Amino acid sequence: MQEAKSIVVGYDGSEEAEQAIRWAAEQASLRGCPLQVVHCSLWPLLTKNLGPVPGVADSGLEHAGQATLDEGVEHAKAAAPKADVRSTLVYGWPAVYLPKLSAGQEMLVVGSRGIGGFMGLVVGSVSLEMAATAACPVAVIRSDVHREGPVVVAIDTSGSRTALEDACTLARVGKADLIIVHVQHAPAGFRMLRDPAAAHPSSQALLDSAVSKARELAPESNVEGQLLTDTSIPKAILKSAQNARITVVGTKGQGLIKGTFGSTAHAVLHHAKGPVLISRRRPSGQPDVPHGAP
Repeated sequence: MQEAKSIVVGYDGSEEAEQAIRWAAEQASLRGCPLQVVHCSLWPLLTKNLGPVPGVADSGLEHAGQATLDEGVEHAKAAAPKADVRSTLVYGWPAVYLPKLSAGQEMLVVGSRGIGGFMGLVVGSVSLEMAATAACPVAVIRSDVHREGPVVVAIDTSGSRTALEDACTLARVGKADLIIVHVQHAPAGFRMLRDPAAAHPSSQALLDSAVSKARELAPESNVEGQLLTDTSIPKAILKSAQNARITVVGTKGQGLIKGTFGSTAHAVLHHAKGPVLISRRRPSGQPDVPHGAP
């Protein structure tokens, strides 16, 4: 029997990472899958003196790495006592190890920024890199101020099938309402339409199809579709998601430069008030392709 996919969460001891741990643990418990807590220690890259200080119990940089990992595990167990929590300590850069450990897994969860982040920086470099390169969905956890709010998912002209599937899973396991948003882009100075559906019947048909599919995937959730027109697609999404428990966006992952992703997803990730899920995977029923493959 194939082992269940895990939710992988990075922990560095920061307040943001603690929020990520607790959110990930709750998701693992709801989905009935293992939670893998990972701490990437950078000390071996900086010094060879990792051992304990003579005569001082529980000292040394190697012990500090394990202590940080153990702290993360305790946060996870406190948030979800019944979750199957596992742990991994590695030595090196998170941007190197987290994609490897999470490839093909249920989800990778990271805090909005870690200990090394600058004050006032909304999204840290590791979070951005994971959102752009990981081979699984990536949840970036900022604050969780609307725990009872709806799941909001934005779909583009392709229907954003993977984002829709991930949003339905979040709504289903969390017993949440689901709002599906499709934004018709309008040029600057364009007069906003009172009835976008009448002016854009193909867009309305796309949205109706997504709503119908969502009701199949999350039958117990109240599903609503919103067809909007705006000069800024990210702005319209963020406005609809201002009370969301989590906002889900897709990314085609076809940037010419490694580590890039869609401008809409990038803007939503930077400006959303709550958690954001970047849906990085192929639709169900299609084989996964390793990152970088043609």
